[in-house]
Amino acid sequence: MKIGFIGLGNVGAKLAGSLLRNEFGLVVRDTDREAARQLLDQGAQWGESGQQIAQLCDVVITCLPSPAVSAQVMEEEQGVLAGLEPGKIWLEMSSTDADEIRRLGALVEARGAIPLDCPVSGGCHRAATGNIAIFAGGKREAFDKVLPLLTTVGRNILHTGELGSASILKVATNYLAGVQLISTGEAFMVAKKAGIDLGIAYEAIRISSGNSFVHETEGQLILNGSYDINFTMDHEVKDLTLFDELGKKLEVPLEMSPLAVQIMRDGLVKYGPRAWSSMVVKRLEDACSEDLRAPGFPEYLTDLEPEAAGAEVIPRKGQVSKP
Repeated sequence: MKIGFIGLGNVGAKLAGSLLRNEFGLVVRDTDREAARQLLDQGAQWGESGQQIAQLCDVVITCLPSPAVSAQVMEEEQGVLAGLEPGKIWLEMSSTDADEIRRLGALVEARGAIPLDCPVSGGCHRAATGNIAIFAGGKREAFDKVLPLLTTVGRNILHTGELGSASILKVATNYLAGVQLISTGEAFMVAKKAGIDLGIAYEAIRISSGNSFVHETEGQLILNGSYDINFTMDHEVKDLTLFDELGKKLEVPLEMSPLAVQIMRDGLVKYGPRAWSSMVVKRLEDACSEDLRAPGFPEYLTDLEPEAAGAEVIPRKGQVSKP
């Protein structure tokens, strides 16, 4: 199976690296050819256009920064759609809008090809080791065809239902992570103002009901002061906005979501679109003239789990036991 991969940003390059490391034939493309340098040196082939990649490959993966960019890559004159043929598969691994994925999916199906939305979740450190989680929306038979590929780049693979369902769940999980990031900073600041050692505060939260994935990952980088989660403020604002707009469209009376979007947008204005998203906590540090630092926390996250073959997650049926 030959794979095309378009979009070699912080996450995309690591996912593509997992495919190459596991001996898939790989054709790559990015607006910045230098982003592909390491992959090309390791044996990947460069694609001159989305159309050429689609013609050369059985599966085309896009991992791009916004729905608008995905649409451009798919629909431009020498874009992916122009090269798709019956039986080929398009995997959209970007965080995108469900309606947009369905619109593009219909164009893919009109070419006789098969669309799936397959966003990832778990952080760049787990993308690098092939241990990230993957949601996959689309026809079950298509999911079964690409499952061997997905279990190479991810650890936990969940078929979420029809096309677009994975993108909805992705923005929902990103919303939760954004809220948890903001609340983690507030919890740290209250603890510090109360005179509690932040190293102790970190462990108290970690072993308690207040724990979260965000606390165990981004919380460490806040306490180090690097904030280097490898995910930028503009992407965080985009993801939270996608969730907020979806909630409004569905007439859900969201209360926390609009405030989270407002806070993140303020962080973007203060620190810039390419600042790390975890720097939103610096707003609170600046306001309180206090930093949230503790010794012994890493500058970067490292996935300590060894790379292992992934597997499909089977949804539970019936009553779920409480933790």
